[in-house]
Amino acid sequence: MAAERGARRLLSTSSFWLYCLLLLGRRAPGAAAARSGSAPQSPGASIRTFTPFYFLVEPVDTLSVRGSSVILNCSAYSEPSPKIEWKKDGTFLNLVSDDRRQLLPDGSLFISNVVHSKHNKPDEGYYQCVATVESLGTIVSRTAKLTVAGLPRFTSQPEPSSVYAGNSAILNCEVNADLVPFVRWEQNRQPLLLDDRVIKLPSGTLVISNATEGDSGLYRCVVESGGPPKYSDEAELKVLPDPEVTSHLVFLKQPSPLVRVIGQDVVLPCVASGLPTPAIKWMKNEEALDTESSERLVLLSGGSLEISDVTEDDAGTYFCIADNGNETIEAQAELTVQAQPEFLKQPTNIYAHESMDIIFECEVTGKPTPTVKWVKNGDMVIPSDYFKIVKEHNLQVLGLVKSDEGFYQCIAENDVGNAQAGAQLIILEHDVAIPTLPPTSLTSATTDHLAPATTGPLPSAPRDVVASLVSTRFIKLTWRTPASDPHGDNLTYSVFYTKEGIARERVENTSRPGEMQVTIQNLMPATVYIFRVMAQNKHGSGESSAPLRVETQPEVQLPGPAPNIRAYAVSPTSITVMWETPLSGNGEIQNYKLYYMEKGTDKEQDVDVSSHSYTINGLKKYTEYSFRVVAYNKHGPGVSTQDVAVRTLSDVPSAAPQNLSLEVRNSKSIMIHWQPPAPATQNGQITGYKIRYRKASRKSDVTETLVSGTQLSQLIEGLDRGTEYNFRVAALTINGTGPATDWLSAETFESDLDETRVPEVPSSLHVRPLVTSIVVSWTPPENQNIVVRGYAIGYGIGSPHAQTIKVDYKQRYYTIENLDPSSHYVITLKAFNNVGEGIPLYESAVTRPHTDTSEVDLFVINAPYTPVPDPTPMMPPVGVQASILSHDTIRITWADNSLPKHQKITDSRYYTVRWKTNIPANTKYKNANATTLSYLVTGLKPNTLYEFSVMVTKGRRSSTWSMTAHGTTFELVPTSPPKDVTVVSKEGKPKTIIVNWQPPSEANGKITGYIIYYSTDVNAEIHDWVIEPVVGNRLTHQIQELTLDTPYYFKIQARNSKGMGPMSEAVQFRTPKASGSGGKGSRLPDLGSDYKPPMSGSNSPHGSPTSPLDSNMLLVIIVSVGVITIVVVVIIAVFCTRRTTSHQKKKRAACKSVNGSHKYKGNSKDVKPPDLWIHHERLELKPIDKSPDPNPIMTDTPIPRNSQDITPVDNSLDSNIHQRRNSYRESVRNTPSTDTMPASSSQTCCTDHQDPEGATSSSYLASSQEEDSGQSLPTAHVRPSHPLKSFAVPAIPPPGPPTYDPALPSTPLLSQQEL
Repeated sequence: MAAERGARRLLSTSSFWLYCLLLLGRRAPGAAAARSGSAPQSPGASIRTFTPFYFLVEPVDTLSVRGSSVILNCSAYSEPSPKIEWKKDGTFLNLVSDDRRQLLPDGSLFISNVVHSKHNKPDEGYYQCVATVESLGTIVSRTAKLTVAGLPRFTSQPEPSSVYAGNSAILNCEVNADLVPFVRWEQNRQPLLLDDRVIKLPSGTLVISNATEGDSGLYRCVVESGGPPKYSDEAELKVLPDPEVTSHLVFLKQPSPLVRVIGQDVVLPCVASGLPTPAIKWMKNEEALDTESSERLVLLSGGSLEISDVTEDDAGTYFCIADNGNETIEAQAELTVQAQPEFLKQPTNIYAHESMDIIFECEVTGKPTPTVKWVKNGDMVIPSDYFKIVKEHNLQVLGLVKSDEGFYQCIAENDVGNAQAGAQLIILEHDVAIPTLPPTSLTSATTDHLAPATTGPLPSAPRDVVASLVSTRFIKLTWRTPASDPHGDNLTYSVFYTKEGIARERVENTSRPGEMQVTIQNLMPATVYIFRVMAQNKHGSGESSAPLRVETQPEVQLPGPAPNIRAYAVSPTSITVMWETPLSGNGEIQNYKLYYMEKGTDKEQDVDVSSHSYTINGLKKYTEYSFRVVAYNKHGPGVSTQDVAVRTLSDVPSAAPQNLSLEVRNSKSIMIHWQPPAPATQNGQITGYKIRYRKASRKSDVTETLVSGTQLSQLIEGLDRGTEYNFRVAALTINGTGPATDWLSAETFESDLDETRVPEVPSSLHVRPLVTSIVVSWTPPENQNIVVRGYAIGYGIGSPHAQTIKVDYKQRYYTIENLDPSSHYVITLKAFNNVGEGIPLYESAVTRPHTDTSEVDLFVINAPYTPVPDPTPMMPPVGVQASILSHDTIRITWADNSLPKHQKITDSRYYTVRWKTNIPANTKYKNANATTLSYLVTGLKPNTLYEFSVMVTKGRRSSTWSMTAHGTTFELVPTSPPKDVTVVSKEGKPKTIIVNWQPPSEANGKITGYIIYYSTDVNAEIHDWVIEPVVGNRLTHQIQELTLDTPYYFKIQARNSKGMGPMSEAVQFRTPKASGSGGKGSRLPDLGSDYKPPMSGSNSPHGSPTSPLDSNMLLVIIVSVGVITIVVVVIIAVFCTRRTTSHQKKKRAACKSVNGSHKYKGNSKDVKPPDLWIHHERLELKPIDKSPDPNPIMTDTPIPRNSQDITPVDNSLDSNIHQRRNSYRESVRNTPSTDTMPASSSQTCCTDHQDPEGATSSSYLASSQEEDSGQSLPTAHVRPSHPLKSFAVPAIPPPGPPTYDPALPSTPLLSQQEL
């Protein structure tokens, strides 16, 4: 029954959530803005909420044929349900008396038997769905076009033709565009099957490639558009045998300009004929198209190109190139890609008060650029003084009145389609605060005070409102504080104003409390305005001042903007600007002022011009400038024109490429690297680079190579062995070639050496110390068959890793300068190549003191080649720090001493960060480059120590690796369960089992504990399973007092400081049937209900009862042994009580030392160390009360055994639990010990520290006094009555003489070895 009730509850809950999801699913994305739901409620109860009102389905463009039926779908959501109407070409349809057009229940429009003729087209046009809710408003859908295909008309028909076998042929059949989808072809008046060789182009033209004899016959095209089919003229196609002579290439079908919408498919037709048969390939913007590996580009039969799912990137000029080996022809066509309007920002719902100004924002994109219009409650918004279109698309409403409430929709439209999005405007009463923070759609001048009003006195009217400054387009008002509040420090003011005779009032608020002046902007000249001022305090708005009538000044007759301003580049350094005379000159124009400014700067320059054009010279090459013109008359400057922008023409680069470097690859090739010229000197788009090289001994023989503008390296191959070459590089624009770099030389190898491994150690290293320098000389490695590209010299005081210098492979000596006198330097030398650095050679030297004058000694090395070494290497980054952010992320930061103090990077240097962990030991470094002084290293392992170092590179110069920084990622909960879980029965104890396991493979931190779950029902809820907590360093555990012949299921869960990991899979184990069966599963014989077993085992080995005589003899023996035992115990007790007090104290002290009492830690060195086995038995019980590790999860939060076992066990438990505890305590004291301690010390120690019988401190929560004393033995948990009987820990060895028990101890072997 409980399971049935639970299933019903689950079913009802699932039904509720499914219902909610269905309601949510009805909301269409991109619908009207009212779908955003209710706005937050304010404390007032009179606030109205926004009403969800939007279209679920909107009509789409539809193509139909005459006589068919059409459905234009439309469905809107609102509560209550809206009324649906339809417009056609802007006029409402009267569907009540219309026999062919009717409104379906969901709001869709059904048109039956579409009418269409040459002079009567009543159904074709633009349809729009209109949804209205009384007392709420109206919304309109997007506009959908219904097109009705006309009568078939052939604009071209197939003509008789012939084709050579293996060549291509086309048969034209062009009809009006609406009917193209209804065209099919027949051969010999039988339907023609299309395949990869025979295709139909989108225009209807039939293309046959690789013609065969079977393609001969009569062809015609058929148009089937609902009425009787219409056939074209028949044309015969003849397939001629191959004449085996060449013929000129000709295009049978060329590509033509096409316009497509994003997401559509397009076919660019291209069919060529000739002998030999030509091959077709395509190019786009001078780049070859790969039609074999692309999924979107397909080369159709005959050579046409199909592009699937067109994107904006597909737009461009396409070239069809036909080549048959003898000649090549090409044709081209432009593909224009358009995009439907799409909203980047939709209007949002607005709360406002009367007289406020609001802005509905609407941002759209599309191609062509969409036009935007606004609709209020289904009617077009006509721009006026109070309804303005600002920033091209946004709607601004000034001086709100109550009738402005409703739904506003932004409708975007271009040649491709249209879309709509809307929002709701709610105007609140003035005494109701706007419930949310002021949205961006409220202008800054009219943001309302949002603090809810409280009861209290309101301010009186402001006094002495006057217009202190009146101009043509602004008025400045001032006033005094109200009489009710003469100080007015906490008052704010609102100025309401309107044109005389206009009911629509606007408001302007003061910017801060206590301010008593406002400037009203954007007024009309020579116009009368009415002003009134109102004060507000924390209780609300007070009385209004008397109306003030003010007339603005008439405007001075200044010139208007100069129309038709335009600019064009004349040369790379000059631009010509032209304009016309202003339409409203208001008198004679005296002159013009032309303003211009470079893009990206804020410094505007100007020049006086007396004519209608001017050419500005001395501009930067290939740079964008903006221009504007202001006309002047006798009254002064007029209105400025809008800015126009134009870029100067490009020119050849004025500087050479940067950082040219050469790398000898082998005996026949050299790799060249370079960087582009500085941006200010490129003077245009870099289209390529020209590489010139020659042999150093033959300066007239120059070879040139061109590469693309995006390529910054080139491998020059085919060179001579052991030859020196000179190289230089120049940059190209469309205007020509710029200056080249200086010649740079490199010599190819004499032979191809091995570069699959690092060089060997240099054969010798010599140092000569001077006062502030050390001269280093060396000889190359003995193995000359390995490539050596240079030598790395490291040096530093006490360590060779402070500085590193790299020199050329031909270098044989180097002078390390700027050293400290009288200092001990360690120097290392390594040869390197592209694989890496070889084994270092070490040497040390002490620089001479300042008083040493022996530096004048000559030091000459007979080296045939001693070039100047590379520039001083970069200084390594300093202050490397690792900041741990999470379990898998560390941020590395550093400083660069070679940068200015502000640490701003202004050159092309970059930094390389490397990191690795030492586990396992052979882990390789990982690298990443950065251009800032920090880097975020992600994807690390939790709870893992990493080391980091950084180096800097600038051009060919690099630093050594910095000092390493270390960081350990944070721990994470275990992400894998304990593994290798096994359960076995304890031999001789069928009610006890042993659970073994291994730690999780993904521990993600130090394991602080395990929890063993077990149950007899594998499908039970996890909180109904019995749990056993185990300390984190254990990998085995005993569970006792289980029920015989019962299947148990076990799961294990690991935890660390971050929490619990996943559980292992359930492991099943069935306990044995009887204790006498030795765990083999045998069952005791049925002896009947009256059978009483003897006090000790009386069964024969075969399980049969013994005879009465044997039983009596056995009873006598047991009684005799018992009497003797009692006598011996009494004698020993008398003997022990007569020992002297001093001897007893000594033994007690020794016992405390053995037990590890903290009171005797100072003398522990004189006492034997405690037996490890005893120590482990104490640890076995400790996890119940307190973990040995300072882990808050293990120490402060004991884990209950099941969902009911939450509180600690106290003395209120029933008697059977007390009996069980006492019997268990007895079993603890009488269990044979496995200790190997000497008998005398064991007896003496434990006699004084036995736990009294009355002590029942076995609460589940451990006490701190027990832990600190170290004297009282810990006791086991008292488990509540449960069919799954076990104890959390095994029995502890009792005090007494040590004996050996072959039973497996509870402490795992692993833990013993660790301790």
